[in-house]
Amino acid sequence: MPVEDTHTRAWTVYGQRQLARAYMPPIPDRLSWTPWEGVGPGAEVLGDITGRRVLDIGSGAGHHAVHLAQAHGAHATGIELSPTQHERAASTHADVPGVEFTQGDVVKYLAEAEPFDAAYAIGTLAFIDPHRALPSLRDGLRPGAPLILSLLHTDLHGRGPSTEVAPREQMILLRDDPPLPTQMWVLAPQLWEDLLTEYGFRVEPIDLLRHPDQDAPVVYQLIRARRLPD
Repeated sequence: MPVEDTHTRAWTVYGQRQLARAYMPPIPDRLSWTPWEGVGPGAEVLGDITGRRVLDIGSGAGHHAVHLAQAHGAHATGIELSPTQHERAASTHADVPGVEFTQGDVVKYLAEAEPFDAAYAIGTLAFIDPHRALPSLRDGLRPGAPLILSLLHTDLHGRGPSTEVAPREQMILLRDDPPLPTQMWVLAPQLWEDLLTEYGFRVEPIDLLRHPDQDAPVVYQLIRARRLPD
């Protein structure tokens, strides 16, 4: 099965199960780049986004985009591949001022959209081939715009990132159901920096964000990059 089909199936099933549970995450008081509250910086890494067009890549239930609109005055657009995840966001937050949700492939969407002032992905860009995603993000952002990426670094099994640009199997965990297999590009920080540089971004700090429990193996990368001038 092609990687894109695997992702669509997995996240569609995930969204179906969350809809069946009638679960919606609360709107956060602070933007978090990991599953753990209070770890790492907040929305300040995006810069001043008041009145700015900000793209949420893989927006899921939409709660991060709503936070940026309500707390920071952004014009937030959530793009989500999974129709059931999109349904969760649109059915709950459709009337929130300053927020819109679109269902579809981010690469195809950016090919026709007006360039954005900022973009971010919380744990989601690793599900897209970087050789496909990064050129479209370069063209879909204004020169100088920030691109902030939260990416898996070390997984639950203590398996660290790869030094080659290839996907590997990872699991989407569910509370009461079996995990869903999918494919992710879990890459070393230097490899992400090389790829971003190749495709027209300047990489700023790359931070490793660790689980609050020091014995837990999971680690995330937080990559801050900026779209270079043409």
